[in-house]
Amino acid sequence: MTKTAWVFPGQGSQAIGMGVDLATEAKAKVKFEQAKEILGWDVLKICQSQEDKLSHTIYTQPSLYVVETILADLIRERGNRPNLVAGHSLGEYVALYVAGVFDFESGLNLVKRRAELMDSAAGGMMAALIGFNREQLDAEIQQTDDVVLANDNSPTQVVISGTPTAVEEVLGKVKAKRIVKLNVSGAFHSPLMAPAAAEFQEILASVSFRDAEIPVLSNVEPLPATDASILKDRLQQQMTGNVRWREISLQLPEEGIEKVVEIGPGKVLTGLIKRICPKLVLENISSLADIAT
Repeated sequence: MTKTAWVFPGQGSQAIGMGVDLATEAKAKVKFEQAKEILGWDVLKICQSQEDKLSHTIYTQPSLYVVETILADLIRERGNRPNLVAGHSLGEYVALYVAGVFDFESGLNLVKRRAELMDSAAGGMMAALIGFNREQLDAEIQQTDDVVLANDNSPTQVVISGTPTAVEEVLGKVKAKRIVKLNVSGAFHSPLMAPAAAEFQEILASVSFRDAEIPVLSNVEPLPATDASILKDRLQQQMTGNVRWREISLQLPEEGIEKVVEIGPGKVLTGLIKRICPKLVLENISSLADIAT
């Protein structure tokens, strides 16, 4: 049997209209209603909002969690199971849910509070660099205070995070084919998120984690783990730690993975994995139609 990993995208992959087709499924309807009670707003309405509320962190993260967990549940209903799971930033919460570490409601409560804390963060900046000299970038980050490598997505794509002054200083010195300043409120995945992370720790401590039924590759430590305490500790570090997606991708074939299924909107993660591990079979599932085929 083909060894398969399921991966779940995070903030930035959201798309207007995502999840709307799922509302025809009875079990999905139940999840959408549960989410409405927990969040105080309707995920389906947000996903269809012409005002693009979906791009606001406070709505983006819970909406992605709800849609991706429903997609995963529908795939599992058809008898499919992964051998390994991983998620990019917010997507790690979906991976932990699929691995049986916590239930849907507990995960959504965590994501809701995470989104609120991250949305309220201020004074930071993030920027993506595509096509750059890694040695030069690493050297400039080392020599500049208050900026870190936040997302190590692939050898040619990264995100830096820090104070606006520090980020602009690095961008002014590093040559890149393309630079994109991200529309976020804070310096996510950096030490500047420490106050939010400390507050989140109190919420995280109140949620019971179970040992994972499926090994999980975490953002801050891309090695498989199933122990509940290890997974909780890694999740706590995630808000201030960097997303080591390049290393997660490299670890997949090391674990014997032959096929990767990206579950959620877009094809960002499979696009990254394709460049890093071209021999892996890749598949994308973002709708009911994809599940049917």
